[in-house]
Amino acid sequence: MVLVVTRPFCSSSLHVPFDHHFHSTKTYSTRFVVVRCTQSSVQEIEENVELLGNSVLFPPLKVAKRVVLVRHGQSTWNAEGRIQGSSDFSVLTKKGESQAETSRQMLLEDNFDACFASPLARSKKTAEIIWGSRQQQIIPEYDLREIDLYSFQGLLKEEGKARFGPAFHQWQVDAVNFVIDDHYPVRELWDRARSCWTKILAHDSRSVLVVAHNAVNQALVATAIGLEAEYFRTLLQSNCGVSVLDFTPRMDGGSPHICLNRLNQTPGSPVAGGKSGGREASKRIVLVCNGSTQGNTEDGVLFGGDQPLNMLGVIQSQKSAELLLDLKVSSVISSPNKSSIETAMAISQVQEAADCLGADCVPRYVETKQKEDLDIETIFKQSKKDVSSFPPFQPGWLNKVEDEFRTALWDQSGKAWQSLLDEISDESRSGDVVVTVCHPAIHIGLMAQCLNLTKEWLGSFHLDAGSVSVLDFPDGPKGRGVIRCINYTAHLGRWSIPITRPTEDAEEF
Repeated sequence: MVLVVTRPFCSSSLHVPFDHHFHSTKTYSTRFVVVRCTQSSVQEIEENVELLGNSVLFPPLKVAKRVVLVRHGQSTWNAEGRIQGSSDFSVLTKKGESQAETSRQMLLEDNFDACFASPLARSKKTAEIIWGSRQQQIIPEYDLREIDLYSFQGLLKEEGKARFGPAFHQWQVDAVNFVIDDHYPVRELWDRARSCWTKILAHDSRSVLVVAHNAVNQALVATAIGLEAEYFRTLLQSNCGVSVLDFTPRMDGGSPHICLNRLNQTPGSPVAGGKSGGREASKRIVLVCNGSTQGNTEDGVLFGGDQPLNMLGVIQSQKSAELLLDLKVSSVISSPNKSSIETAMAISQVQEAADCLGADCVPRYVETKQKEDLDIETIFKQSKKDVSSFPPFQPGWLNKVEDEFRTALWDQSGKAWQSLLDEISDESRSGDVVVTVCHPAIHIGLMAQCLNLTKEWLGSFHLDAGSVSVLDFPDGPKGRGVIRCINYTAHLGRWSIPITRPTEDAEEF
């Protein structure tokens, strides 16, 4: 049976509790704790509801923390297509060691106070390569091991299909309810991830590197921003992909604000090949944030009105256009803002010159259009607030704007999202790639819409000028989207955003 227990929570808190049923109810004055249980256990659960409710919150922090997650490099069992789980028989391949070295170079100038790592050989070796000559000892943490898959472990995928049949099919299509050897592996993993956060956040450090595995890193990201186990395989983690989470203390001492600053920044291109959630993507939406404009200020504020790109913005747009050469783009849709139109034009021009640039054997035709629903200026005008009154453009800035602004952003991004789904709705055209170009705030709204969240999650994501994010649809536009990467900036070269730039509010609270 299912027991639904309600208890009030502070409505001023923008970090929403860990319960996928919560955001589907559209009710924000009550916390819903949904527990699958037997009749005999109802009384016990009722008696322990307070403990259950509190267990999903993070402890207060005195200083801001940044946690950088890295998945291990390619392993021998990755290459063989063998199910690893938490077994420890595979090691890094030469390609895996090379990926780890590339990640080491990517993080070479970044400052870390500590490194936690799974003790499994493939992750331990990756951590050793990335950590390099740093003086601090790597901290082994057994709870960072990969998902426990019990009897599946060690089997080739074809062997799993032949030996387990329906169970293997459920693992592929309904992993959260998948049962093997009387265990629910994905649910167990989510519980374990929350336990890991308690240990990581308790460590006396401000910048932490965590090296682990695909599934456990997914669970760490999801539990941090309040997504339940139903989001398994939705937040992609590629070999040596880097994800960044910012934890910012609250002035009232409550559970910290948590922002996903970056997801799956990989050693290679985020748009070239690969599967999403173990399946090929039939459709794709690429979110390109317009570059810096002449109205930007030195502190990174992106609210300068309808301004053209400045020189840095021109470089950012060209870099994004070059990155997207790996894709055959069907259409580029931008907001009517000057900076977005200029960025969109750069992308379409490079696409149509693909044959001249050696990226294709024939010319490409790219449709370009503008949509009013992607226009951030409409929301600014509705708010009737001076641009200078907006908070600095730093991770979690959408937690600090007025609810009126968030509501307008959410409503407008919902209309824009439906319009984008319509663009890729033609099932007869497989492989459609639509690029959208607009302000980072609109793109944050689009990502939250893709994940079927609510406006309360807007502050849980961050995007920088010139960044690229990729949304795949392995089940077509009517299926759930898979987030391939968020806030990818490595393509910007010397103008990319450092992984461990100083966190906001570094002083003690």
